[in-house]
Amino acid sequence: MNEFDQFMKQELKVKYYARYTDDFVVVADNVEYLQEILKPISIFLDEKLRLSLHPDKVSIRSLHNGVDYLGYVVLPHYKLLRTKTKRRIYKGLRKRAVDYSDEVVSETSVSQALQSYLGALSHADAHSVSEDLKNLYWFLMKN
Repeated sequence: MNEFDQFMKQELKVKYYARYTDDFVVVADNVEYLQEILKPISIFLDEKLRLSLHPDKVSIRSLHNGVDYLGYVVLPHYKLLRTKTKRRIYKGLRKRAVDYSDEVVSETSVSQALQSYLGALSHADAHSVSEDLKNLYWFLMKN
């Protein structure tokens, strides 16, 4: 994907671009510009990397409505946890607790999962979710 990064920065001269693995976001204040660069991006991905843009995951939106990126909804001055990500975290912790009660995993494993979830939450404005998750852990592990 380094080739793609170079293409975005040097050939298209995209100023605000971020990529993590195969997810990327371009931020600009001009909708027409964003629409214009979609075609060369698509062509480059197809011809050079044999990849394609997912038609349901390409969107041009106002930054004030938030950008869905890597499990978060990124807004101008804060990040929220995506609802689907939040559900997945709660479901994962509950499953680990069941596995612990069935003696499939150790308490350490459940605690490590909790710490991982709390680490992900630390990147968002999710203090209340973090507290709820700690309380759920305590309730599940002590009962």
